[in-house]
Amino acid sequence: MKRGFASDNNSGVHPDILKAIGNANNGHCVGYGDDSYTIEAKETFKSIFGEQSEAFFVFLGTGANVLGLKAITQSYNSIICANTAHINVDECSAPEKFTGCKLIPVNTNTGKLTVDSIKEQLHGFGFEHHAQPKVISITQATEMGTVYSIQEIKEMSDFAHSFGLLVHMDGARIANAAVSLNAGFAEIVKNTGIDVLSFGGTKNGMMYGEAIVFLKPGLAENFKYIRKQGMQLASKMRYISAQFNAYFHNDLWKMNASHANNMAKLLVESVKDIPQIKVTQDVQANGVFAIIPKDIILSLQNEFFFYVWNEFTGEVRWMTSWDTTTEDIENFVKAIKKHIG
Repeated sequence: MKRGFASDNNSGVHPDILKAIGNANNGHCVGYGDDSYTIEAKETFKSIFGEQSEAFFVFLGTGANVLGLKAITQSYNSIICANTAHINVDECSAPEKFTGCKLIPVNTNTGKLTVDSIKEQLHGFGFEHHAQPKVISITQATEMGTVYSIQEIKEMSDFAHSFGLLVHMDGARIANAAVSLNAGFAEIVKNTGIDVLSFGGTKNGMMYGEAIVFLKPGLAENFKYIRKQGMQLASKMRYISAQFNAYFHNDLWKMNASHANNMAKLLVESVKDIPQIKVTQDVQANGVFAIIPKDIILSLQNEFFFYVWNEFTGEVRWMTSWDTTTEDIENFVKAIKKHIG
């Protein structure tokens, strides 16, 4: 199939992941997570995030975000997030439908929340006419391709906790963020005070499957019922769990994310000196945002599909993946130059 730069979701599955799925397809296993593959995967998550943590596997990222948030909120609560957040823009109001909570989007040009940007949203505590603030949700790496520093997350968590709020992290691209920060998962999650994590693997070489990780004791109480009601309890869970086992083995996650990030750096280096192109965000993970001439977008998309981020300004998003090649970048840049003239 034609390769493009629309999304890291469009990439294939890493051969080691496929092999792990095949290996799990041997004989019978007890369903619903009572199998050796799932037990191993859950132990790996505990080794990363601590014995107090609990991981639950689900099918997809929206399920991870929605159910993770539902577990820590009541319907009268509000959830503060960036206006660009996936839960606000790309989940078809599922967070609001299933949690009953009010999403409060905060405008940001970089995809990153700051303590100052959310202060004015923290009011009305105890006032029965006002949705009660409960969760601050951040995305790492953000939907704009930027990455929160470890210190920024720590400051956000400390601030949230001082108001009795919890912090949720949408980690659909957490591997890309970890590589960007040259840090481990515990450093950017456990050590920074995150309470609930949606841990993604689909965008980084897995076929499907995400994990919801509760970092604080007690937050996962009764979650097994919430997952079942949310239709995210896999009967043949071993096929999700086996993927995670391969994903963590020999740091496959890091190899994949490093390659994707490096391809984004190569792409931005290859286009930054083209006068008609303006890169709009720091390229810190595996996404490149740029304003390009509007009149070339459609014809360029026909050769290498990608998404338009802002149709009014001509801003587009180019995503690289674990399987993006140098040749893909070279051919894409040649096509850009051809269409620009």
